[in-house]
Amino acid sequence: MMTTDLLHQDWFVDEIGQCQLRPTPRPWDLLQDHYYLHQFLSDILHILDYAPHEFDQWDYLPQIRRKVRKLILNSYWLTTRRAVPDPRTGSTVLPLYEELGYPLTVQNVMTNPGIITPIHNHGTWGVVALLEGQERHTFWQYADDGIHIQPTGQRILNTGEVISFMPAAIHQVETLGSEPAVTFQLYGEMQPKARFQFDSETLIAKPF
Repeated sequence: MMTTDLLHQDWFVDEIGQCQLRPTPRPWDLLQDHYYLHQFLSDILHILDYAPHEFDQWDYLPQIRRKVRKLILNSYWLTTRRAVPDPRTGSTVLPLYEELGYPLTVQNVMTNPGIITPIHNHGTWGVVALLEGQERHTFWQYADDGIHIQPTGQRILNTGEVISFMPAAIHQVETLGSEPAVTFQLYGEMQPKARFQFDSETLIAKPF
């Protein structure tokens, strides 16, 4: 069983790029002898059953973050699911569960230091837990013209921190430090017409 050193802060990023500190559950309230991945996924789907529409699912991010922390705290298996980052791309995605038509994406991602993602949103809600390493998240919002984006701030995340996103939240991630970062990532069902990446020079959206 993992130690409580992995329990630090919870963050929430809204649609205008504001990163807000949110309450973090006490670790002793999350301890359980066994909490398996299939139980976790069933719990998440049960939570989402109360959302009237996919775009309303983000309302349940506090409950989802709590379940993510419960899984991390009680599942040693989760933290051992990793691979060496691909030397060509600097990162590797390791799916933890795959099924045709399944409405959740659940994966561990390993990323080398110095890797910077494109500026992007996810077109769905997301929860990312930093299992190892350090990342810098830069947040963005649309400018007054509704076409270009502009930065709104940054947050450096360390091991044990959890960050969650509204579907329209825009960010860019840089892996810091001297060791690869390992993240657990959970996303809802993506809405393709709502997902974009942004040109780093023009700061205008383009298809993902």
